[in-house]
Amino acid sequence: MRHRPLHTGTRGNLPSELSGFVGRGGELGELARLLESSRLVTVTGVGGVGKSRLVLAAARRVAEEAGRRPEGAPDGQQERYCDGVWLAELASVREPALLELTLAEALGLTDHTTRPPRTVLAEHLAGRRLLLVLDGFEQLVEETAGLVRELLVRSPGLRVLAAGRRPLALDGEQAFPLAPPAPEEALALLCARAAAADPGFAVTEADRPVLVEVCARLDGLPLALELAAGRLRALSPAQLLTRLEDRFALLTGGTRGALPRHRALRTAIGWSHELCTAPERLLWARLSVFAGQFDLDAAEYVCSGPDLPVDSVLDLVGELLAQSLLCRVETGAGVRYRMLETVRLYGAGWLDSLGDAARLRRRHRDWYTGLATWCELDWFSPRQQEVAALVEAELVNLRLALECCLEDPEEVHLGQYLAGTLWFYWAGCGRLTEGRHWLDRVLENLPDAGYEGSRLKALWVLGYVAALQGDTVAAMSALYECRDGAARTEKPVAAAYAVHRLGCLALVSDDMVRAGELLGSALERYREAGELNSNVLMCQVELAMALAFQGDLAGALSLCREVRDICEEHGERWTKAYALYVLAYAALDAGGAGEARRLLAECVAINHAFRDLVGLVLAVELLALVTVTEGEPAEAAVLQGAAEPMWDGVGLRLFGSGYFNAPRLMCQERAGELLGAERYAACAGHGRALALDELVERALRGPEPKPAPPLPRPRTAVGRAGGGVPGKQEAHRLPRGGTGGLTSL
Repeated sequence: MRHRPLHTGTRGNLPSELSGFVGRGGELGELARLLESSRLVTVTGVGGVGKSRLVLAAARRVAEEAGRRPEGAPDGQQERYCDGVWLAELASVREPALLELTLAEALGLTDHTTRPPRTVLAEHLAGRRLLLVLDGFEQLVEETAGLVRELLVRSPGLRVLAAGRRPLALDGEQAFPLAPPAPEEALALLCARAAAADPGFAVTEADRPVLVEVCARLDGLPLALELAAGRLRALSPAQLLTRLEDRFALLTGGTRGALPRHRALRTAIGWSHELCTAPERLLWARLSVFAGQFDLDAAEYVCSGPDLPVDSVLDLVGELLAQSLLCRVETGAGVRYRMLETVRLYGAGWLDSLGDAARLRRRHRDWYTGLATWCELDWFSPRQQEVAALVEAELVNLRLALECCLEDPEEVHLGQYLAGTLWFYWAGCGRLTEGRHWLDRVLENLPDAGYEGSRLKALWVLGYVAALQGDTVAAMSALYECRDGAARTEKPVAAAYAVHRLGCLALVSDDMVRAGELLGSALERYREAGELNSNVLMCQVELAMALAFQGDLAGALSLCREVRDICEEHGERWTKAYALYVLAYAALDAGGAGEARRLLAECVAINHAFRDLVGLVLAVELLALVTVTEGEPAEAAVLQGAAEPMWDGVGLRLFGSGYFNAPRLMCQERAGELLGAERYAACAGHGRALALDELVERALRGPEPKPAPPLPRPRTAVGRAGGGVPGKQEAHRLPRGGTGGLTSL
């Protein structure tokens, strides 16, 4: 015989919903699924993320479903909660002795005997089938876990849905980490609450992007959004966004009757702070110097000290994760952690109050300067792809480190070193614009005595980046300053880099004789200094191009084969792609279109993996020429069209060079003759509409095989020294060995 609650007819004590529940449909569905398979489900998350509202919404759904089963129906899934859904608010309970009493009160139990409250609870629940909702147990997590364990063991019909900043860590528990809602749901919540507070509120087209930014700045935290919505009664969206610089002072108030910890954002986050131990609070404050994600090694170096031993950081990170103050993130660079911005700012306030912020920022800067140094060395290795992923993941922290260098005039040389050391990322991973920004900033100051080397490095990297952007004037200015400064201070390696990049400028300016002289001189300087890395090998590829444009195809091939072999020996892929590029053209020139396609496929894959748009667009354009040679003019036109928008992201189209422009014009003319102007334009337009990933997939797949024989390959001729665009009678001829883009520029 089934037991009933002590209050006959009562099926629970859930409060009425005073405001509509917005979004979270996916989360509600997942909670329902977990409750079907587990007797204990705990929703975890940072303060203000909406745990309480979610578990109450899920509990109301359970109560509604349970209420639809007619009395006396056979036992089954719908009868699981026939004794109701009951909520116990535990947030205000600080004394362990009051825990059982609070739970008994929530269940409506009255007992005047001398029996322990835990016994009364266990006996009452033993024969009942109900859902018990526990909200806010963090301050008594051990005691709550012990009580829940005993009740679940003694009450087979009991299921528990809990909400807290950390799991109870019981066997069979299903933890459900709750993230802030998606941007669309966050915006919907903000607008719904603003309209509830002010019936005249309406979202205009002008306000919408501002409100989207408000949601992003507040991490989408529902509590923060609800508090912000209340401020929209007095502030415009633009005013609200401006005042978010001091969000803890702005977002106060809340609704009457709300729990004290939900009345203000500072109070909600402060509640988590109070629940932390002293070492956890200290680590929280110190971790606030990180921006975005960080890894354990960085946390141990930056945050440890006499008062926080390095071997304690791992355990403390685990505790902050358990309390939802840190989030674990799986990335291409491995396991990383991050704080919501609101949590980070709260910790930053505590760090400021401790007077330790400046020291921690310097330690942060030192760590990321060392990281950049290691990455530069490891770029010339089989770990090149991992290095690219790591720097991408650490970019926001590297930016913060660069800013720190610029705050003190006496430490600007560190910024020059750091910005220069990241040359491989700026040039090799599609970050030219950002690299130019930082290089210009760090070079605004004159060099400090004893730190000329840092400035010289930043200068040649600036010259490299500016040349890639097609800014010849800025590139020459920086490189001449670097060359002269290196001669004055006797820095032979810096001089070699300056001469190398001046040779590149001559190459893309169609001055092949001077390019060959400068690039050859740079190679000799590198060898004398014992320098061997991706830059040195790229210099050799660029020298090969200068030779090819002057008709020495055999010399060019010899240089590029050597580069390919060295790259394969060292596991280097980025420079190898450019060497393959030269070899692909040589294969095409010799009639081996299939071999050229194979080489270019590898080239495209490498450049796409590194986001090197310069190398990618040049490879695609050469592949278009291969494709028309194979008798596929329509596909060639698609590839040629797809290359056009990529140049917009690179800079000056083909650098204004007649040598580099010739193959593109030849492909266009040949495909246009075969297709006709109208069909060529349609195919090229289709290519322009392709997304980058679609283009790469198409380029790697190649055209569908057809039985028709290939068209005759283009006849080749030695390119003219002036590099002019070929006339119509030369439309099927390529510059000897010229490929339209065999250079890192």
